[in-house]
Amino acid sequence: MSIMPSGPKNLGGGGSRGPLAAGQSAVTRLGSSAGAYTGIAKAVMVLVGIGLLSASAYLSVPFYPVPLTMQTLAVLLIGGTLGPVLGASSVAGYLALGVAGAPVFHNGLGGPAVLAGPTGGYLIGFIAAAFVMGLASRGAGRTPRLAGLVLLAVGALAASATVYAFGVPWLAVFTGGDLRSALAAGAVPFILGDLLKSAVAVAALRMGGDALTRVGRRLVP
Repeated sequence: MSIMPSGPKNLGGGGSRGPLAAGQSAVTRLGSSAGAYTGIAKAVMVLVGIGLLSASAYLSVPFYPVPLTMQTLAVLLIGGTLGPVLGASSVAGYLALGVAGAPVFHNGLGGPAVLAGPTGGYLIGFIAAAFVMGLASRGAGRTPRLAGLVLLAVGALAASATVYAFGVPWLAVFTGGDLRSALAAGAVPFILGDLLKSAVAVAALRMGGDALTRVGRRLVP
């Protein structure tokens, strides 16, 4: 009678797990940890964006019916840094915080009445503007340097125009005037300032991207 050698047992299942199953389990745990870390990092970035936008609202000159603030610059930076989805989410979180009553709107205002006021359209337009700037920034990262710079500039201008596309019509409705009057009061006085803000945002995003690239090259030779 021949005795057959016993083969390896329980490689893929059973009571004790073999090395393959153990390795797969370790990879699964590592993937879960990485996913949790990524989720936390995204949440932190959104909160930082909310904080930046809230702080920029306090840097304002009380014009009427639309105040001059640094919020457009903040929206461009948020969208350009966080991308379209997280950037828009950050702005939406900021608006939700303000509607809930937190004093995060211009001049320390808060509550739903602000959205129903003359600046409500501009505030809603911030969400779309962050999304537009995020798309431009994403595209700029995938193109050669000069083309990427042009794309960032176009994106900043388009994002600023998006804010007006929401804000001016609502201002006309709120004041009961026509669109021309709303443009004269809620767009023309701010165009030069928004051009400067767009230039600052593009320069900051470009220099920030270059700095991150240099750091990455040092860390990963």
